[in-house]
Amino acid sequence: MIRFPVVPKDLRNPAGGEWHYLDLVELASGIRTGDISPVAVTQAQLERIAALDGALHSYALVMADSAMAQARLAEAEISAGHYRGPLHGVPLAVKDLFWTQGVPTAGGMAVHKDYRPTEDATVVRRLKEAGAVLLGKLQMTEGAYSDHHPSIIPPVNPWGAQYWPGVSSSGPGVATAAGMCFGALGSDTGGSIRWPCAATGLTGLKPTWGRVSRHGMFALAPSLDHVGPMTRCAADAAVIMAAIAGPDPSDPSSRVDPVCDYVADARLGVKGVRIGMDVAWNRDDVDPATQSVLSETVEVFRRLGAEIVQLRFPDVTEAVADWTPQCAAEAAVVHEATYLAHKQDYGPILSSVVEAGRALSESEYQAIQQRRNEFRRRVARLFSGVELLLTPVQPFPPLTLDAVRILGEQPDLIAQLQRFTCPFDMTGSPTITLPGGVSQQGLPIAFQLVAADLGESMLLRAGVAFQGATSWHRRHPGGLT
Repeated sequence: MIRFPVVPKDLRNPAGGEWHYLDLVELASGIRTGDISPVAVTQAQLERIAALDGALHSYALVMADSAMAQARLAEAEISAGHYRGPLHGVPLAVKDLFWTQGVPTAGGMAVHKDYRPTEDATVVRRLKEAGAVLLGKLQMTEGAYSDHHPSIIPPVNPWGAQYWPGVSSSGPGVATAAGMCFGALGSDTGGSIRWPCAATGLTGLKPTWGRVSRHGMFALAPSLDHVGPMTRCAADAAVIMAAIAGPDPSDPSSRVDPVCDYVADARLGVKGVRIGMDVAWNRDDVDPATQSVLSETVEVFRRLGAEIVQLRFPDVTEAVADWTPQCAAEAAVVHEATYLAHKQDYGPILSSVVEAGRALSESEYQAIQQRRNEFRRRVARLFSGVELLLTPVQPFPPLTLDAVRILGEQPDLIAQLQRFTCPFDMTGSPTITLPGGVSQQGLPIAFQLVAADLGESMLLRAGVAFQGATSWHRRHPGGLT
């Protein structure tokens, strides 16, 4: 049985309906008891989007009419005693690569700007079945790769317009961090849940590959693509994960393993849990502020009863180098029909990726698969001795947009950025990203926990325990009304 927190009295009916920074579970509690109206909170969210998103550009499309209709239905059902669960009446949003029936779904691509799916993606359907209110579709890079189509204005980091908001799932990150939804669905192929969450102070769960269905989404590289929640805390991620996880006959690659009770498991704590660390990997070429966050995180987990275990992580050099051609080869197949017919509609970055994939030889591709399989086995063996692995998300402080603009001219810097993210897309391992400190400029710094296959419950346990002992996830961008 789900236990809901008590909503503080001063947040039940605040002046002007200012619920926007409530955690999802807090909002759900107020909706369940009738202290918060789904209609009122949805209207307040739409007004906040109208006030802020003209500057932040996180939404590709706001679905105001259907959101209000869903909110009215949720309110009527709850009033009649038909409560579907903790997403009922909660305003969420989804990255614009998830199909939404009858609603434009572009995937950040000009070539798909007029596409209206005839069905919902499985994850969208499951959110609707849980009673969630869908506020709209969130902006993303072209085809979920590394840059926006030239026709799109990129989302702006609410912590500072001069700072990188992360990559493909930047729209979900910006909207959730700025209080313009109570959680979002993103995707991660090389770091696209983790980098935006790190950049905006959010919690992001990248589940095991196949644990969440990918049916009804625009793919980038199917064997690397992961779908997961981006939220303001780990307890919120557990609620969304409970709604979207599980087998799907429409996605033959989805895992058929039984689904855990993520919400209940998240309350179990970390006493006796073994957390592995490769001190050298976490230290070499990692900036002092990030190292400090890792050290403080270790102390928090020790106080919570976890055991810290020293280990040696396999060398990631080849896995990081192989990620780009692996992604490119798969992207070339995904885009084969549209690229050849509509090449002029592609932006320069995605076009170059497709061309690189088309140029990759069969023998080169097979060599990558052999190295990938060996790396996957080495990583899997590590989890015979620990339940979790602690690493940075990235080895340097929050990046400025000026630094990101010249990344393409610095392959070594790109490899550094990818060294803690891409390897866990190559293995398909589940990860959770959590804010754990701040830079000298007051910007969020995150860390990452990794688990064995289907270890999402353990990740959520650790996230909830850490956030119960710290308040980093309670910090929000300044300067927003």
